[in-house]
Amino acid sequence: MTDDVIFGWVFVGFFVLRAIVATLFFYCVLPRGDRCPCCDTPTIRVQSKGWNTLMPWFRTSWCYGCDWTGFLRHGKITQERAAPRPRSARQS
Repeated sequence: MTDDVIFGWVFVGFFVLRAIVATLFFYCVLPRGDRCPCCDTPTIRVQSKGWNTLMPWFRTSWCYGCDWTGFLRHGKITQERAAPRPRSARQS
């Protein structure tokens, strides 16, 4: 093989390896669950036909607290807390 071909294979190999490592890193950095990474508020799932078809392992989300939009990994969903009862109902 010539030096040009060897350089081409090494260059393409490093480019592909870098893309794989970056993808795995950013996948691990994405939070699991439904909490917003900016304000820690539960997010709302957004149906995005294109993104959900291309990448079903991600959850497209929108935060109504800080207007963040992005991807999260599937995980534990936050349960709604029961609203506290008024004082008059507790004392009776």
